[in-house]
Amino acid sequence: MMDPDTPLNIDLELDCSGLKCPLPVLKAAKALRTAPVGAVVRVLATDPLAELDLRHFCSEAGHDFLSAQTVDGTLHAHIRRGDRDS
Repeated sequence: MMDPDTPLNIDLELDCSGLKCPLPVLKAAKALRTAPVGAVVRVLATDPLAELDLRHFCSEAGHDFLSAQTVDGTLHAHIRRGDRDS
């Protein structure tokens, strides 16, 4: 997890608001497959389990789960694409 005061350059933002499990993870996985290594993706989600699901996905797929913050009921999760093709 990164320092919350460190600015992030966001390469892509996915709005998964209103989508339930497993859709936020599936959309993030698809976006990360096409993103270059090192790209940062922000995932916005309202599913209460999205953070847990995204963290697990990242650990399994070799991506870095950088940070998560909930603002007005919406999760803002930041993921850096790893170098595995997953």
